[in-house]
Amino acid sequence: MKKVELRLNEDYKYNIIKKLVETNGNKNNASLKLNCTRRTINRMIIGYNKYGKEFFLHGNRNRQPAHSIPRETKRTIIDLYLGKYYESNFEHFSKLLGKYENIIVSPTSINRILASEDIISPKANKITKKKLKKSLIDRKDKSNSKKEITKIENLILDIDSVHPRRPRCAFTGEMIQMDASLHLWFGNNKTQLHIGIDDSTGKIVGAYFDHQETLNGYYNVLNQILTNYGIPYMFYTDRRTVFEYK
Repeated sequence: MKKVELRLNEDYKYNIIKKLVETNGNKNNASLKLNCTRRTINRMIIGYNKYGKEFFLHGNRNRQPAHSIPRETKRTIIDLYLGKYYESNFEHFSKLLGKYENIIVSPTSINRILASEDIISPKANKITKKKLKKSLIDRKDKSNSKKEITKIENLILDIDSVHPRRPRCAFTGEMIQMDASLHLWFGNNKTQLHIGIDDSTGKIVGAYFDHQETLNGYYNVLNQILTNYGIPYMFYTDRRTVFEYK
């Protein structure tokens, strides 16, 4: 028997009609839940009785519209947002794609593409966040995969967090995080450890101690990075300043 996989909204319709048929329930209640007319409910009942679960598959499920964005481009857009342009609002991201990546796509399309990966805009309102959280909780309850459950739990934490965690970059050298930390690293006097870390791998690519946070310290870290690894794509500091090499 062919396995039928329904999307969230399709599965919701299917379960309501299935319960309606099996319990001879109230069609008016079903029409309120699905926000449709009794005539539509009757049509879905006929379809359910004739085709079962398969009736609720959207008719355009496997069709590729002529104006649609190619799958490879969608994947590129997702990767660029997660790795290079994370936390940009979608309108700004659309402009960045056109200016630097030669990808022309509207903010509406970006919203739809990123939503498929459970990514919402940093400017998303409370209703959007609440809706996504509910969807994630429903998927978590239905999932039997520990890996999937962990992924969903992290997404839920990010929605609740005031400062969502930024996913790591996809490639080595794509972003170097630089910062200085005051601590009693050795001896009796505190010193500042200037450090550079590759965002993708978490590897320390440069380090330098100084009595205080100084440009000299960062220059020494930079010298180590350029000498041993070459020029990275960008630097990221705790002050959220990004320096890019084009």
